[in-house]
Amino acid sequence: MSDSAHDPDMTHEQKLRDQFLRAEHSTEADAAPRIEVTEHDGNVRIDVADTAAVRPGPGPGVDGADDPADAPRSD
Repeated sequence: MSDSAHDPDMTHEQKLRDQFLRAEHSTEADAAPRIEVTEHDGNVRIDVADTAAVRPGPGPGVDGADDPADAPRSD
């Protein structure tokens, strides 16, 4: 088996995808982007992608997970 981590012809994104798909039982969803990075006027913003399967914060069934008071404010 070749080690793609040292393949000079692969981009960083290709190497990262290869690492995610290398694990047993992995799927294309495992290699899907989980964050979105944007830059405006020199400021970098990192957001969790809407398509991310796993998100930060309390999960379903945890007290306060669905509490509207915990929702982000749009002031």
